[in-house]
Amino acid sequence: MINPVLEKEFRLRMRTVRSPVLLFAYLLAVGVLAFGYLYIQSTFTDVRRFSPEESRFMFYFLSVSQLVLLSFLVPGLTAGAISGEREKQTLNILLTTPQSSASIALSKLAASLAFTALAVVATMPVYAVVFLYGGVSPRQLAAVFLFYLLVMLSLGSVGIACSTVLRRTVVSVVAAYGFVVFLYGFTAFFALLFGAMTSEGWVAGLTLGLNPMAALFSMFESGISEEMFRGTIVPWLKIEHLFVAYHVVIVAAALATAIRRLRPH
Repeated sequence: MINPVLEKEFRLRMRTVRSPVLLFAYLLAVGVLAFGYLYIQSTFTDVRRFSPEESRFMFYFLSVSQLVLLSFLVPGLTAGAISGEREKQTLNILLTTPQSSASIALSKLAASLAFTALAVVATMPVYAVVFLYGGVSPRQLAAVFLFYLLVMLSLGSVGIACSTVLRRTVVSVVAAYGFVVFLYGFTAFFALLFGAMTSEGWVAGLTLGLNPMAALFSMFESGISEEMFRGTIVPWLKIEHLFVAYHVVIVAAALATAIRRLRPH
């Protein structure tokens, strides 16, 4: 299953000094956020104990923080995957190999996501602090990590598509981060706008289905989705359900675009 392109990407990405330094910086950021939260919680509340309720809020804080970090990390790793080969004059050589366009694009995506997945798994000891005090089940942690995987796959696929369609890495990176800004900023803005224009909460709910932050909060507090879709023909619908459906389509469309545009016509 490991083709030459994927093997080359794994070797080049994992054996450079940049990879452990970037991994260390990522873990340092998550660790500082975790223990900073503990310090602030104990200082401002003047309470020297940590209850399961406070542990649950710390889990929410860590999950949101890591989602933001991943949203900045993934586009930077994938947006230059194809355009970088083109700028180094190695893409034409790569296209003459027996590897198909799908194999090349998916290998580039898999190599980038393997590093980000390693970074996420490496934060497990930080989350172990939460389990010391209770309030969070392993099932919730697994659901959040699967959610991260879908977010990484979606942002990574868009990054690969931008890197294929746009010829310069700088432009590709800007476009990939523009997509991140759209997901977080514009969807929240339009949800607020639709909520102000109409009393129907499901309109804002359909818009927030694109927003990773809204989907994550809906996973934590199911009452958010129940309030929005109450009285509709699908009262059981949740924002995270829409998120999965939307982003599966985004992944399929982005990868199809990357595969189709990889070779010159």
